[in-house]
Amino acid sequence: MNSTPQETIQVTLGERSYPVWIGRGLLDDHARWQAVLRGRHALVISNRTVAPLYLERVSRGLDGLRWSSFLLEDGEAHKSFANVGLALEALATLSATRDACVIALGGGVVGDLAGFTAACWMRGIDFIQMPTTLLSMVDSSVGGKTGVNLAAGKNLVGAFHQPRAVVADIGTLDSLPAREYRAGMAEVIKGAAIGDAGFFAWLEQHADALAAREETALVQAIATKLRYKAGVVARDETEQGERALLNLGHTFGHALETAGQYTALLHGEGVAVGMLLAGRLSERLGMSTQADTLRLERLLKAIGLPVGVPAGFDPEQLLALMRLDKKNTAGTSRLILWRGIGQAQIVSGINEAEVLAVLREACTNA
Repeated sequence: MNSTPQETIQVTLGERSYPVWIGRGLLDDHARWQAVLRGRHALVISNRTVAPLYLERVSRGLDGLRWSSFLLEDGEAHKSFANVGLALEALATLSATRDACVIALGGGVVGDLAGFTAACWMRGIDFIQMPTTLLSMVDSSVGGKTGVNLAAGKNLVGAFHQPRAVVADIGTLDSLPAREYRAGMAEVIKGAAIGDAGFFAWLEQHADALAAREETALVQAIATKLRYKAGVVARDETEQGERALLNLGHTFGHALETAGQYTALLHGEGVAVGMLLAGRLSERLGMSTQADTLRLERLLKAIGLPVGVPAGFDPEQLLALMRLDKKNTAGTSRLILWRGIGQAQIVSGINEAEVLAVLREACTNA
């Protein structure tokens, strides 16, 4: 008998509300997710690593539909306009109508690109998120952010387009490499660091169990993070205010990812280092204490995440990339900093010299 706990989180957005199902074996629970398919056509977007593992299981739930698949190469570098164009051509070949559905089977790259493809086809069709990485389960699959990268920066082109459902089958994490699993835990930690000091303390207490992928702790961690995110998305869907707090560490992290050409750091690793840099900047500005930053550093280390900038990065280049970050407004730099664990804050008008000093110190210590 399957003793793995299951959770359902509801993202409440009026007519666009949707469930997030968390548990083991959900890809095979066809009746559950078939219920949200409204038309006769489906395009499964996946990648060449994930598809051999899970596409056949999903395809058994598509009996009676006209469907096809579009497979990306694996990696952030393939979240591109060129691949969106190819995915749209796949929908055209399928003769997909306005009630068609795109199914995103994979991690964050697949989910972002599939969602953007769905947002573009006939000005918006349904899509279902089937995240297969911890990072995508706890972050990118929920909230409707979709998009692609440009050479100039990450996620500069995109749309808000909510899924019809999120099917988070934790059984897919069995095949997830340890490094990618740890990268996903960075987003769990981030949620606690932003707005839930009690959850942060729980993570500290259960760090060993989470590092070992103990399922009861894992499901609880995923569900707690997603309840928090679902509440934020419901209150601020298009990131006009509170939702921006979810970007703690992201402006630093995206700059690191871009400077490393999306190969030096995984997204979650960039977020981990970025959160620490945000913590150090908060310290420097007198907003928080060193004790807060050290607690964060210890938790990241306990999970096995990096806590330093890789060698060879240039602080001036990182600052230039941060200037381009889409979270900035009207020429004013804006960062998510904190006043201690669980107390993130949007801060505008930060002196760039302070940011550069933090980057220089981090790069010198690399």
